[in-house]
Amino acid sequence: MTREAGPYADVARELAGTPFGSISYVEETASTNADAAALLGDARFAGHTIVAEYQRHGAGRKGRSWEAAAGTALLFSTTLPREIGAERLWVVPFWVALAIRHALRECGVTTTLRWPNDLMLGDRKIAGVLCQSSVTGLTARVACGVGINVYRWIDAETLVVPPPAFCDDLANVDRRTLLRDILLEYQRTLSMLDDPARLSAEWNAAAELPGKRYRIQPDAGGAAFDASAQGLADGGGLHVIRDDGTSQTISLADARVLR
Repeated sequence: MTREAGPYADVARELAGTPFGSISYVEETASTNADAAALLGDARFAGHTIVAEYQRHGAGRKGRSWEAAAGTALLFSTTLPREIGAERLWVVPFWVALAIRHALRECGVTTTLRWPNDLMLGDRKIAGVLCQSSVTGLTARVACGVGINVYRWIDAETLVVPPPAFCDDLANVDRRTLLRDILLEYQRTLSMLDDPARLSAEWNAAAELPGKRYRIQPDAGGAAFDASAQGLADGGGLHVIRDDGTSQTISLADARVLR
């Protein structure tokens, strides 16, 4: 893979010498996450970011699709510049979400985090996170995929269900600046990956927990239910109190949030 940064060359130059200074740009790809995951075994690409103008098969959790018209979103995947203990893999997407939230706020867009991997502008999703890993023994290498809706596009309201939010609903955001700020925040907070308790506390605050109202749909089927979210559990699950008073921990693999 070449490392031509294209329109993000200024960002690569600004971050040169940092763990996240390597950037490549493609106009189109099937998935930046798939591209980055293929590099996880190559130490030369540790900390490398792949940015795409368009993804043909952008993906969310459990095979759900991520839709964005060409040129309207910031779509990228970054390989962590270091290994992480396999038992702490769960912290990575929450760490990524915190970094995105910080960078968006710097650009004038204030968001709330929603379990497990969404950033919300009001009641609409503006960004999502999907991480892929390669585990060897007790350690793992990770590719961190990010999609951020930057510019509103024709038909978004009808083609994306539920309808998304966009940065330009609030502010004129430059994608190069946004990527730079996210990568700088990755660098600043990299050590947080070794401190799950601190990360959980910061994520809970950014998600306005405890007390946020969620409607949760079990993936195994059955009726959706309403609950008050209390906070992250060890392993990335979510502590909730159902409206009937039942306390429960929802596993990352077991459910999704409808609202």
